[in-house]
This record gives sequence, structure tokens and C-alpha cells, in this order.
Amino acid sequence: MAKKVVKELKLQIPAGKATPAPPVGPALGQAGVNIGEFVNQFNERTRELGGTIVPVVIRVYEDRSFDFEMKRPPAAQLILKRIGKEKGANKPGTQKIGKLIQADLEAIAQEKMPDLVVNDLEAAKKVIAGSARSMGVEVEE
Repeated sequence: MAKKVVKELKLQIPAGKATPAPPVGPALGQAGVNIGEFVNQFNERTRELGGTIVPVVIRVYEDRSFDFEMKRPPAAQLILKRIGKEKGANKPGTQKIGKLIQADLEAIAQEKMPDLVVNDLEAAKKVIAGSARSMGVEVEE
């Protein structure tokens, strides 16, 4: 018989750097999860990703056991990494902080595609291009 999920938590945590401090500790504590066990498992599975932000979905079962699924980093994070910047433009409409060529767009779209609600690579590229423009990143047509 399958265990019953009593709570599902969604957090974004830097890879390899989860700690019992907020926001991780309080969120897991309220759900009755062993915080130390989660922190150790998460850090072990994400160590090689550096400090990249990793969205994670944690399922808590009625016996207080848990499992978690890691998603790909947010599109904005992938875009900034590709252009070598720390953050997006202060005034995205007028300020440009970098440029993505089609190859960059395709690489990011392929990496992020499993998390996007799209049917093909072209649609995924349009989603990523929209995110890039909203951050002040020029997109080569």
C-alpha cells in the first residue's frame, strides 16, 4: 500500500548549502520532518552543483518520513550564469546587461524543458527569451 502524502513543501535552496536555519528549518519543522536528515541528504545530492539555486519539492508522509525531488535551476539563474552576471538590469526596458545568441537560448531551453509546460523546443526557447528580455538581456533573433 502506498504511503499517504500529508504535506508538500516547495523550497528554493542553494545547492550544497542547506542548513537548519530559515527558511529550511521552520518549514520542515512545522511538517514534522527530521531537519538534519533532510539537510544531509540534500547537501549530498547537490554538492557538485556549486551554489546554484535548486528548487526542491518535499513530500511528507503520515509516518513523518519524506522524499524530495529536485528541479532544474530557475530560468533567470541559468540566463545570468550564461551571460556571466550576478543580477538582472535595474531598468530592463532601457538598460541592457548582456546578450544571448540562439545557441545560448537553445542550450538553456533544453536544460529547462522538463520543468516547462511546453510541447517543443521552439516554444521553450520563446519562454526563455521572454524571461531574458524581462531581465534586460538582449536576445538575438
